[in-house]
Amino acid sequence: MADNKFQIRLNLYDTELSVKIPREEEEYYRSAAKLINETVNTYFSLFKGKKSDKEILYMSMLHIALQLKKDETRNDTEPFNKLLSDLTSEIESVLKK
Repeated sequence: MADNKFQIRLNLYDTELSVKIPREEEEYYRSAAKLINETVNTYFSLFKGKKSDKEILYMSMLHIALQLKKDETRNDTEPFNKLLSDLTSEIESVLKK
């Protein structure tokens, strides 16, 4: 099986990070790096000189993680899956009669 991974360099705030990634996920990695940079730059523009660099980075991480958790909640399909399963069972019961 061919190794479908390759090396890319991502600039994350003030750090260049070299990562080996699956080729088909490159767009996700680059998009994630862009989101990180935008978030960190926004927080640095608001809090530079008021908070330490470490605190600002943690605030940025918390912001991104919070958005991720909110998105997970909005995309929870379990209630719909249960409803579909219940409806399917009812339809099958009626069809058997």
